[in-house]
Amino acid sequence: MKELSRKRILVTGGAGFLGSHLCERLVAQGHDVLCVDNFFTGTKDNIAHLLDCANFELMRHDVTFPLYVEVDEIYNLACPASPIHYQHDPVQTTKTSVHGAINMLGLAKRVKAKIFQASTSEVYGDARIHPQTEDYWGHVNPVGPRSCYDEGKRCAETLFMDYRRQHGLDIRIARIFNTYGPRMHPADGRVVSNFVMQALSGEALTVYGDGSQTRSFCYVDDMIDAFIRLMNLPEYAGGPVNLGNPHEVTMLQIAQRIVDMTGSSSTIEFRPLPIDDPWHRQPDITRATELLAWKPVTSLDMGLEKTVHYFSVRLREARHAEHARGLEAGQASQSSQPFSV
Repeated sequence: MKELSRKRILVTGGAGFLGSHLCERLVAQGHDVLCVDNFFTGTKDNIAHLLDCANFELMRHDVTFPLYVEVDEIYNLACPASPIHYQHDPVQTTKTSVHGAINMLGLAKRVKAKIFQASTSEVYGDARIHPQTEDYWGHVNPVGPRSCYDEGKRCAETLFMDYRRQHGLDIRIARIFNTYGPRMHPADGRVVSNFVMQALSGEALTVYGDGSQTRSFCYVDDMIDAFIRLMNLPEYAGGPVNLGNPHEVTMLQIAQRIVDMTGSSSTIEFRPLPIDDPWHRQPDITRATELLAWKPVTSLDMGLEKTVHYFSVRLREARHAEHARGLEAGQASQSSQPFSV
């Protein structure tokens, strides 16, 4: 029976923040997992502990090129998700969302696989309704600096729905709201990683605008649980599903919580609000609650404690490595000096 329930599952972007946690969960469930990543923002460190697992395989590949493998399910998570990363090469970001979706949908069509699209709350843009429901069409600037990501993801959703209508593909679309936790990239510029790294380093926490804009933060374990529940639904009409934590906090509130939690002496520094930065972000998760019997269970304080611990360890390891390199450089310099007689 166990062999009958074992699936061959492809996870694109599998060495990234969310992808690595998803791979870890699927491997633990006994599935054969193929992790595909081009390592633009993902890292082998995130999945190093899985490399010796017999049911885990890693492949370096860019989803903007076709991929020919045999799988039962596809989780398409490949795309940089932080403004710093996706604005670094906006053309490639759009190509990853659009060409990547076309290639993965083509693969799913060929092998008759169920396919999951990691979409984003950014499809709502600077929303004019609050909280955001799935039937809201959004308020997005199509020509701004964030458009490569926002519009790329919107186009990917279009492609997924059209492949379902035209080819009968079994699709799942998750609109992911702010998620945080261990394995976030320390320099991705997103709120939680930014604040934690600044607080641990004793630097000023950079708050954009006056800090009254809001976000809703979901801990990564809860998000991965929702991914798998959505994928495992036996029947589903295919429309997008909001996944996130409906508990809303301001930027100032979360900055102060992180300062208090780390015991940091950091101050708060205000900077101009970035172009097209949404003022409010809060999911209506009624659909997810009814369909998946799911809601986040990790409190913000509990999730932040785990995240702070992760970054504390990373920062300590980096400092030790830097110190060791300094000692080695000093010893090498001394050994190269001529002997005095």
